[in-house]
Amino acid sequence: MSVKLFLTVFTTVFLAEMADKTQLATFLYAAESGNNKMTVFIGSAAALVCASALAVFLGSVLSSFLNEKIMGRVAGAAFILVGIWTIARS
Repeated sequence: MSVKLFLTVFTTVFLAEMADKTQLATFLYAAESGNNKMTVFIGSAAALVCASALAVFLGSVLSSFLNEKIMGRVAGAAFILVGIWTIARS
């Protein structure tokens, strides 16, 4: 296992997840007094693990058909479009 790759992925995903909708939803579930905090944590963590597993799988499959640069550009464009959509909805 590459420690450098691990730290790069960890830092990137951690920073991307800070204050996003997923974290805010988890925050709200944890804030409700009747909700078990460990259940909220496990549910949230399991969802992130599943979403990450799906991303790794799809990235592996698509990399055999698409160039890495194209995948990066498509992902970047999608990120920008989501940002524009979020601003437009506000």
